[in-house]
Amino acid sequence: MDLPRSFVIREHNHRIHNPLTEAKLATLGRAIRLRPGTTILDLACGSGEMLCTWARDHGVVGTGVDISTVFVAAAQDRAAALDVTDQVTFVHGDAAGHVAPTAVDVAACLGATWIGDGVAGTVDLLGRSLRPNGTLLVGEPFWRAEPPDHATVEGCHARTRDDYHDLPGLVGLFTALGYDLVEMVLADEDSWDRYVAAQWITIRAWLDANPDDPLTADFRAELDTAPQRYVRYLRPHLGWGAFALRRR
Repeated sequence: MDLPRSFVIREHNHRIHNPLTEAKLATLGRAIRLRPGTTILDLACGSGEMLCTWARDHGVVGTGVDISTVFVAAAQDRAAALDVTDQVTFVHGDAAGHVAPTAVDVAACLGATWIGDGVAGTVDLLGRSLRPNGTLLVGEPFWRAEPPDHATVEGCHARTRDDYHDLPGLVGLFTALGYDLVEMVLADEDSWDRYVAAQWITIRAWLDANPDDPLTADFRAELDTAPQRYVRYLRPHLGWGAFALRRR
């Protein structure tokens, strides 16, 4: 049980595996008014940056679950580096279906709603771990601009236009699911650059060091096309946000 090797190679230098910068992640922590002792469950936690930095900056405690052995190890190293190992725990496991044994103040999944087969299923899953009046955090893409053709849809890693909502549609979905949207922090073009463009230098360094690896041809082809696809399609058309919700 692990992520594909190609995904891990592409993002192994990332501490945040979504289009939030460190500054925006810090803004999100302040925006939801974290307090010392706040309990958090982070599903598909990646390399644990959210839990680790919020433990350092706000005194939260919590658990992160991720399917990647590499990312879980990185999260544990990050906790040690920030001296918060007594506040956070990282577990290798499948986040899909994971429910906290004790209800938490904040239940989060930032950018991996496939664990619930979409936004609605992920909201339902997170809600099973949430205490009354707790905060649910969901990270999800949305259309910033209407895709003009199918090439744009595919360039934004979607199969159909309906794979993503526009921002009003996404907010409307949260309402339909029975939640108030109480805060949000949105990615901008620069933070998208820091997430996506940073992968290209990682891939190039990996290619230079691994010319005979079985994945070399695939990564060479990716680096040949990914920057043009990103600037043509994804950067102008796709948004991303972290949304804080509370049950009505």
